[in-house]
Amino acid sequence: MELLEVKNLSKSFDKKKVLRDVNLTVSSGRIVGLLGKNGAGKTTLIKLINDLLTPTEGEIFVKGEKIGVNSKKIISYLPERTYLNKQMKVSEVIEFFEDFYDNFDPKKAKRLLKDLDLDINQKLSKMSKGMQEKVQLVLVMSRNADLYILDEPLGGVDPATREYILDTILSNFDEGASVIISTHLISDIERILDEVVFIDNGKIVLQSDADKLRNKEKSSIDEIFRRMFKC
Repeated sequence: MELLEVKNLSKSFDKKKVLRDVNLTVSSGRIVGLLGKNGAGKTTLIKLINDLLTPTEGEIFVKGEKIGVNSKKIISYLPERTYLNKQMKVSEVIEFFEDFYDNFDPKKAKRLLKDLDLDINQKLSKMSKGMQEKVQLVLVMSRNADLYILDEPLGGVDPATREYILDTILSNFDEGASVIISTHLISDIERILDEVVFIDNGKIVLQSDADKLRNKEKSSIDEIFRRMFKC
């Protein structure tokens, strides 16, 4: 049984079709890069998997069950934009997550925040955008989930911090869990990817093991992407 199965999925807004007959499977223990240009359908697909949008056609299964209340318990989702209450202190947000999620580990969250030199007694409103994004990523990775879905997790942080964040992602999920990362910063993340999914104009145009694709094309994932999409 696959961890995630997307079957014949389409999504339209009014008369505009944003996703077209998408089929996708993700096995346990994989780090998957969801890669595509702006407007390709990445965030729409992610929101559908998280049951934040309703498909026009098709179905989504997590661990063999249709998405719903149970899938929300085992998917840890980092949205593209910060949704936290900025009037709260980081320590208060930790308490909120601990109350809300049975699988949240506050000790892990505090350790990761300390590693990033983030003050748990500081209000989010007093933090920069990049610092807020770090806090949110720490909260997401501190859940003991089966599937982590990260939408642009590196967008607002400096290059030096990106390396730490990638190592944090690598070392903070169980062997049986999987991670889906949507990003434009392909060269930054490709060292950690097991698998890549290229999406264009609402369609999956390629799904491949990362190493096999690199060997076949004798190029990096970033170079292959640029060739395919003429960036």
